[in-house]
Order: sequence, then C-alpha cells, then structure tokens
Amino acid sequence: MMNFVVKTIANAGALAVAVWLLDKITLTGDSTGKKTGTLILVALIFGLVNFLVKPVVKLLSLPLLILTLGLFTLVVNALMLLLTSWLADKLDLSFHVEGFWTAVLGGLIISVVSWALNVVLPDGKD
Repeated sequence: MMNFVVKTIANAGALAVAVWLLDKITLTGDSTGKKTGTLILVALIFGLVNFLVKPVVKLLSLPLLILTLGLFTLVVNALMLLLTSWLADKLDLSFHVEGFWTAVLGGLIISVVSWALNVVLPDGKD
C-alpha cells in the first residue's frame, strides 16, 4: 500500500513539473487545493492507464519497439498521456494535453522526473 502511495505522489510530482514546463499541458482550478486534488486524481488515472493499458500496447507494438531499439516507447508514453488527458476530460477534471508532440515531450519529462522522484522517495518495502 505504501509503495502505491509513493508512486502516486511521484506521478503527481512529475505531472506537476510537466504542467509547469509546457504551456500546452494545462491544469486549471480555483485554488491551490483544488489544483492539488485534481493533480492527485490525474496521477491515479495515469497510474491506472500505465498499469492496465500500457503493457498491452507495448506487447502489440513489440516489433516497432525492437525495430526502433526502444525509441517507440516515447510514442507509447505519449499515447498513455493523451489517453489520461481524454479520461480526465470525461471525468470532468481540469487537465488537458494539447497535441501529440506536446504529449511526446510531456511523456519524456514525466518519465525522467518520475524516475528521479522514485529514486529519492522511500519505496515502502520496510
């Protein structure tokens, strides 16, 4: 359970950095508390998308992953971010990613920041 909480916090932090760095990834809200709540909910959605959908997409795109020596993972990450944006819109959350190339750059930022936060944060396996 603690590992899930740490990963969700890391995802929320990584999403916050992407929102901060890229103008076309937006998170709106009336107050800081509402933005934080939305960010945590979007992080949960992003985590579920990465847990449920991403393995299937990676398996189906395995030939492309091998052919591009893994660079196609950037496209897969972008698609997961776009799916998260679409789901957030359907759930009436104020998170939006505008365009595929923004999603590629956002996915790269989120991957790097999430990795760094997972290194720093405790893993909860005590």
